[in-house]
Amino acid sequence: MIERRSLLFKYFLICTAVILISFIALGAVLLLISSNYFNGEKEEKMKRCVGNVSNVIVGNLTSMPDEWTRVSQYAVNEYSKNTGCDLLLFSSDGSFIIGGEVSELCEPLKYSKINEDFIEQFGDSPTSVRSDFGGLLNRDVLTVGKMLSGNGPKYLLVAVNSEPSMNNYTHDIMEIFALSATIVLGISMAIIYLSSIKLTAPINEMSEAAKKIGRGDFDIQLPGYPEKEYNDLASAFNEMAASLKSYDTMRNSFIANVSHELRTPMTSIGGFVDGMLDKTIPPEEQDHYLKIISSEVQRLTRLVRSMLNLAKIEAGELKPNFTQFSVLDPIIDTLVTFEKRLEAKHIEVRGLDTDKRYYLWADSDLVHQVVYNLLENAIKFVDDGGYISFHFEEIGYLTVIYIRNSGEGLSQEELSLVFDRFYKTDKSRGMDAMGVGLGLNIVKSIIRLHGGKIQVRSVVNEYTEFMFSLPNKDIS
Repeated sequence: MIERRSLLFKYFLICTAVILISFIALGAVLLLISSNYFNGEKEEKMKRCVGNVSNVIVGNLTSMPDEWTRVSQYAVNEYSKNTGCDLLLFSSDGSFIIGGEVSELCEPLKYSKINEDFIEQFGDSPTSVRSDFGGLLNRDVLTVGKMLSGNGPKYLLVAVNSEPSMNNYTHDIMEIFALSATIVLGISMAIIYLSSIKLTAPINEMSEAAKKIGRGDFDIQLPGYPEKEYNDLASAFNEMAASLKSYDTMRNSFIANVSHELRTPMTSIGGFVDGMLDKTIPPEEQDHYLKIISSEVQRLTRLVRSMLNLAKIEAGELKPNFTQFSVLDPIIDTLVTFEKRLEAKHIEVRGLDTDKRYYLWADSDLVHQVVYNLLENAIKFVDDGGYISFHFEEIGYLTVIYIRNSGEGLSQEELSLVFDRFYKTDKSRGMDAMGVGLGLNIVKSIIRLHGGKIQVRSVVNEYTEFMFSLPNKDIS
């Protein structure tokens, strides 16, 4: 099983690692710079020392040729103590003559002879090299040497850095750095930890909110956050919760409406069938009730078919078969279907005698269903002796169709609900018990499937008008 670590732990670990790596790199750079600086200073100090001591020895060689070694020994001892390095004087053949209190490292030089190759590296001015004296020492050391002469023979004066002072200097620098780094790291870790807790708090809050939504509580609302990213995420989260709440409300309403729409005709069918079986309904009246049963069955069929069409559209399974045809074709066909109802209510049809021909690029069958549902709705609400009018416009690649009917119209509250599933106005419930309240919802879904839009407007006691747009050419 994969071990999961919290974002707080990972963020804290990454920040701590970055700080540690930064301190290590800084320590290495500091050590390198300080070492180079110390070595440079040490080298210059050793050159001044060799120059000064060589002047003293040359003076002693000239003024006191018989006692120059004894007198020079004092100067060598003093300078060795002051500079912290070993001073040694050799003859031109490499033999040791005098030296200060040398360190353990340079002790072998008193009893050995240095080779000529080493001596040849030096001249009349102080020169620095790194050497092990031809293998006499166990490592290379910084050495400054100068050739001198005062009474004839040549001598080699060398200053050797045995490096204990360098080690002490480096140790002190690193000790101070380590102490400072430890204090800074401790403070930084505390600040990072507290900042991490504050930084991840909104995430934990959102996690808890998500769990509540998962349990069905859609009323959760996250607060605003000062950080832009968290605030944007919280806003998106709140919108999601509101949408889920809306969908949940729609689902409950959908289930309730479907249950009601199914229960009503089934109750009627069941009651009439039972009445005929138990002879409560006499044989001479059975034909009448069978017609009612047939009508209720047709109502159930329409409901199921409408729901299946909606499900196909929403699932993306219904693909339009695009063809080009005249906008009048589905309108004329549908008007012929409703001819008797139009005549029964003395309805006048207007706006079809247009000179310009308007075309659609759409699925002919689906557009027929749109026109059928809209005209059925218009005929249902038009007043006796009223009118149904058509108007067409071409706007770019879209054809806009207006279908208006005179009549009582719709209130502002009804206008916002007419496209909802199973919504039926009070007037509709009284005028047409056979409707299932899915017609306009299907119309909206089909038009959106074609990339168009539909709107409705109404003036109470004057008219209701549906406006929808559909493509008039292939733009894919």
